[in-house]
Amino acid sequence: MNTKFFTRLSVFAVAGALVAGCASQQGTNTAVGTGVGAATGAGIGAIFGGGKGAAIGAATGAAVGGITGYNWQSIKNKISGDSKGTGTQVTEQQDGSLKVNIPNSISFDTNSYAIKPSFDPVLNSVTQTMQQHPELVASVVGHTDNTGQPAYNQTLSQNRAQSVASYVATHGVPAQRLSASGMGQNQPIADNSTEAGRAQNRRVEIYLRATAQPGQVQ
Repeated sequence: MNTKFFTRLSVFAVAGALVAGCASQQGTNTAVGTGVGAATGAGIGAIFGGGKGAAIGAATGAAVGGITGYNWQSIKNKISGDSKGTGTQVTEQQDGSLKVNIPNSISFDTNSYAIKPSFDPVLNSVTQTMQQHPELVASVVGHTDNTGQPAYNQTLSQNRAQSVASYVATHGVPAQRLSASGMGQNQPIADNSTEAGRAQNRRVEIYLRATAQPGQVQ
């Protein structure tokens, strides 16, 4: 992995975190979708304008964001089929994005951000989809349960999100179409007082957004 890639990915992570981190649990989906636009813009600004261009690019990207009215059906069917039996859930969101929710049981071992082999089918499906559809961008968001120290969980969730984005980038998707951010234990979707609830909260979410209709981006 070269330094230039990590520099780009770091810019996307910061931009995504700044936007998504301000979301309430109820508004998470919309905020993350906006974060993709901000992160993509920041990446473009950093690549073409150096570090100073990142802030300008982020503002532009956030304003543009993704489009609504995109037909996700074939992509949803593909990712759902490729990830069958993994517990992965693929759902369309109200903000026009497609959320791929991956349980921690197939993605990472405890206290690790090394991708497990059982995670590969899902990531390969997302990668292939993005290669076939250049109009798509992706925001990866890591989450943990509330076991352990909040600062540790924040770092772990960030590292896991970056591992996912790195995997997709090194398998052929341009880095400027990816962002990574960690939410730590701050956005639970289940009760952390039970093991079943904690298991649901340990997850990685990939939000796919369309920047144009199919065929409009080469």
